[in-house]
Amino acid sequence: MYLSLKPFMIKQKSIIPGFGLTMGFTIFYLSFLTVIPVSMVFINSSTMGWSRFWSIVTAERVLASYRVTFSAAFMAAAVNAVFGLLVAWVLVRYPFKGHKIIDGLVDLPFALPTAVAGISLTTLYAQNGWMGRYLALFGIKAAYTSLGIIIALVFVGLPFVVRTVQPVLIGLEQEVEEAAASLGATRLTIFFKIILPEILPALLTGFALAFARSLGEYGSVVFISGNMPMKTEITPLLILTKLEQYDYSGATAIAAVMLMISFFMLLTINILQWWSFDRNRG
Repeated sequence: MYLSLKPFMIKQKSIIPGFGLTMGFTIFYLSFLTVIPVSMVFINSSTMGWSRFWSIVTAERVLASYRVTFSAAFMAAAVNAVFGLLVAWVLVRYPFKGHKIIDGLVDLPFALPTAVAGISLTTLYAQNGWMGRYLALFGIKAAYTSLGIIIALVFVGLPFVVRTVQPVLIGLEQEVEEAAASLGATRLTIFFKIILPEILPALLTGFALAFARSLGEYGSVVFISGNMPMKTEITPLLILTKLEQYDYSGATAIAAVMLMISFFMLLTINILQWWSFDRNRG
């Protein structure tokens, strides 16, 4: 004979309101801040005919800006994925003097106005600048080239990778690495077989965030790129140029294409991230 305790159990109330209220507020908040503004791009673009829309988004100058923007954003995100992981590893695994200062410097691109960053980078990497004069000795020109665009995008995207990977590295159990080393595993084996599978989803997330941030970057790039059409002109600058010329339909058409391509690429990266996470769990 046993006594059931169910009648005496008190149902614990959630601190946050129920699913219905929170879900409704979430949908309203995201719609107000994201869905409605983004949908206006497509609504404005739909007012023009298909032939005019196609002629605008496939113009030679526009296609050149796509190539510059997406290639520079991808390369900058790839560089940040490698060196952002290295920075996060040093900050997590090695105690040293000035640790807090270095950790705070990682967030500097968040606090620094992008226009100030652009002017500083242009001054630094110009041919007579502190860094540019040494690059010129090897025949490398950074300012007013595609290389300068990549440098600026690396600067603004680094914190996304570091701050995404850092918490995962903190949560890794070093005892597993020590056990693998005691069984004869080399450092490369430990990294690729134990560490990398654990941090890969976070690393892909940081890559996606850095890539998305680079696609829409304007302030830090507009100074160092030189803004030469067909060579170093980025798509955000081309959109602004059309707005200054009161070509609102042309600007929204280009923005709609950028939005669709960006969404597709980010969705692909997120699918790879989910696949990697499910594979690690399995």
